Amino acid sequence: MPRRATKIVATLGPASSDPALLEAMIRAGVNVVRLNFSHGKAQDHVDRARLVREASQRAGREVAIMADLQGPKIRVGKFAEGKVMLMPGAPFVLDASRTEPGDSHGVGLDYKELPRDVKAGDVLLLNDGLIVLNVVAVKGEQVHTTVKLGGELSNNKGINKQGGGLTAPALTAKDMDDIKTAMSLQADYVAVSFPKNATDMEMARQLCNVACTNGHRPGLIAKIERAEAIPELDNILRVSDGIMVARGDLAVEVGNAAVPGLQKHMIKRAREMDKLVITATQMMESMIVNPVPTRAEVSDVANAVLDGTDAVMLSAETAAGKYPLETVEMMAAVCLEAEKTDHDPLDDDFVDAHFNRIDHTIAMGALFTAHHLKAKAIVALTDSGSTALWMSRHSVQMPIYALTPKVATQRKMALMRNVSPLLMDTSADRDTALSEAEAHLKKRGIVQAGDVYAITVGEPMGTPGGTNTLKICRAI
Repeated sequence: MPRRATKIVATLGPASSDPALLEAMIRAGVNVVRLNFSHGKAQDHVDRARLVREASQRAGREVAIMADLQGPKIRVGKFAEGKVMLMPGAPFVLDASRTEPGDSHGVGLDYKELPRDVKAGDVLLLNDGLIVLNVVAVKGEQVHTTVKLGGELSNNKGINKQGGGLTAPALTAKDMDDIKTAMSLQADYVAVSFPKNATDMEMARQLCNVACTNGHRPGLIAKIERAEAIPELDNILRVSDGIMVARGDLAVEVGNAAVPGLQKHMIKRAREMDKLVITATQMMESMIVNPVPTRAEVSDVANAVLDGTDAVMLSAETAAGKYPLETVEMMAAVCLEAEKTDHDPLDDDFVDAHFNRIDHTIAMGALFTAHHLKAKAIVALTDSGSTALWMSRHSVQMPIYALTPKVATQRKMALMRNVSPLLMDTSADRDTALSEAEAHLKKRGIVQAGDVYAITVGEPMGTPGGTNTLKICRAI
């Protein structure tokens, strides 16, 4: 299989839970498996995590597991007939006090705070913006609206406020329980839904640390899907390990037209701040029911790759779609083609750059030197994965191989663009470790006798953040 820099996140669901199919998907290119905590019980996720680990072992490829928290349920209640048809110009009442099923005149709310969050003149968007309601008045627990854009509205559809401003907390009681489940199954990443600011992510970090077992610390991914999160982006990035460009709810709040520009900005800022970034939502949506994607979807995936995203994500396409394996294969092919045209000049990244840490400086030195020597590969002996992360923030046309003695680090690096994480027990002696690394690379056919490669290592060995040596080697 050709080497691909951009990683693929696939959501596990009923369509992809067959062990043989999941193994085939991992072989076809899945690097991270997403468990969607909006569906299923705690034991379901534990069972699916075990399924992933077993399939990964059979495929001979470690993958990361990402637990995606549900977040607040900002939804309407249920209807007596399961759904209603709303006509433009008709009145419709969202009633937080209503207990009986809804009808064409109004419906109850799962989100009881809505009457406090809106006022006359606000615009509410339901069912991902397919239904638009103008708020006319708020009377006690009732939000009186007029239907601007009608259509079919069914049970438990989501509510967004145009421009943002709903006060629902990012972490609900369910999310707190789900974090405990995620830690019990040793999820490599936890994705937090609807964070508004850095405080939401800091709280999630504390909850993960309290619930962690065996010292396991997951990476935290902030899903950027609220309008309020955009001006807070740098602060959110600072306290997170990465972000997800969650284009569904974000588009509803800020408008579809604003999303492509925001996507480019978010990917750029994440890379500049040495953070990870996943681009998500409807990337291969038509392949839920069709065996091939549309040309627009192919361009969408390719543009995310060209923007520098670490990963592209599949949701319903692999969770509930008819062609989960074919979708992964198609996405991998699109990424590979897009990467062939990705030729950013590396030297520009070092103009006026300042590095305050020795390990960071060594990582950048390895990139710069290997690039100008046209080395066969860049190799990092890493305990925490930080050296590989820094290297992966820059576009280089050579592979980065990260050798680590820790399986948890290997899995975490599965999300990093252009990083191939390999497990290798290393000697405590530096020279022996370097020799073992070359033997490991030669055994895998990564380098051959005479090839030049750059390798970074730290002394003393096994100290996180201790990378302090760059060596240019010619394989013997």
